[in-house]
Amino acid sequence: MVSVSSSISTALGIGSGIDTGSLVSSLVSATRDPKESAINNRQSLNSARISALASASSSIDTFADALNNLLSSSGYAGAPGSNDPSIASVSLIPGGVPALPVQLEVEQLASAQVLASTPVATPAAALGLGAFTLTVGGQSATIDITSANNSYAGLASAINAAGLGVTATVVTDNQGTRLVMKGASGGANSFTFTKDSGDASLDAFTWDGATGGMARQAQARDSIILVDGVRQFYSSNTIDTAVAHLRIDLNKAAPGTQITLASTEPTTSMRDLVVEFVDAYNTMMKALNTATATGADSSSSGVLNGESAARDMKRQLSRMTSTALATSGNYRTLVDLGVKTNRDGTLTLDTKALDVAIAADPSAITQMLNPAVASTATPGLAGLMDQVRDSIQAKDGALASAQAKYNALAEKLTKQLEKLDEQMETYEARLTATYSEMETRLAALKATQSYLDQQIAMWTKSDD
Repeated sequence: MVSVSSSISTALGIGSGIDTGSLVSSLVSATRDPKESAINNRQSLNSARISALASASSSIDTFADALNNLLSSSGYAGAPGSNDPSIASVSLIPGGVPALPVQLEVEQLASAQVLASTPVATPAAALGLGAFTLTVGGQSATIDITSANNSYAGLASAINAAGLGVTATVVTDNQGTRLVMKGASGGANSFTFTKDSGDASLDAFTWDGATGGMARQAQARDSIILVDGVRQFYSSNTIDTAVAHLRIDLNKAAPGTQITLASTEPTTSMRDLVVEFVDAYNTMMKALNTATATGADSSSSGVLNGESAARDMKRQLSRMTSTALATSGNYRTLVDLGVKTNRDGTLTLDTKALDVAIAADPSAITQMLNPAVASTATPGLAGLMDQVRDSIQAKDGALASAQAKYNALAEKLTKQLEKLDEQMETYEARLTATYSEMETRLAALKATQSYLDQQIAMWTKSDD
């Protein structure tokens, strides 16, 4: 037979050894864990998407920057050259493409007028007092010799200070000391140095254009060249305007001898460029394909599967092969050079077709892939990649929208975790208070039980 006291103890759970702290912890975990796991899983996926988009954008940056750096080197541009640099050498002037080849004949080099005075053995002696007029191409300046500059050095300094392009120096050698005057090159820069007044000794430094106290060592002359048979005259031996965008440096007169100025095309470099472009493009596209792959379930699908920003990247990249890089000619797009797009978006290069195109028109291929002057219509390969990058990374583009969306979701999920923590703290506190109150009541019931046990024992004893 079960005693009354035993039944009460069983009903109240007194002496059951229940750990209310552990019970509260278990109840809180049972409530928290499913919600926290769901949020963490969403955070993990969201972080992976943010990272994947950033990685894709970074790879486009790297690709575009590499193309720009590569094509800025001289090995990927058509370079003008001369078949006889001893007569004339050439270099490219930025801003355009020279219309080459041309035939050049250097009939005469430009020269500057040079005058020299008669050497004297006593350069420290005074020259005399007076005034000269220096005239160059219709411009004149007065050169005064006073007690302050009455010397070779003083006269040279006064001539130089006139600012008419005539340079005076004092030369001392085994023959003695003399004044040397030199003008700028070109026939228009011949000059005279005439005495206006002063001592007769100053006559030793005069020149009227034909005679004088000084001797003419060299005559001012223009350079004379023939470009494709057309005679042209210049005051310098460095000519920038005979052929647009081409600098010609005349090194030697060679009347009757024609040399060829032409562009040498980097055909090997251009071929390597297209091959390397296709390889790098495919590496980037394969990474995007992996990120956007559709699997049998979410665990086997790419992290960017279904993401419109990733599809937009692939779409814009795929347009590169059919975008015009030249406005005329037989070769305008990468497709014309043998570049084809596969079903998965990667590229295949027909190297035979590329070789045929380069052999047929190397200059056109060079200008198409790396124009001397890029424009919106003729951007070149690097410029085209820049356009694609700018479009993909536009502030109002699909990539920016997706990144903003995922960043906002990351903040939202972080706040959800913070809110869950707050809710669980409140829940735990409520449970703790409930079980604490229960313990208090159980203690009171236990006291009552003890009293009843005593009374029952007394009743039982009395019956005996």
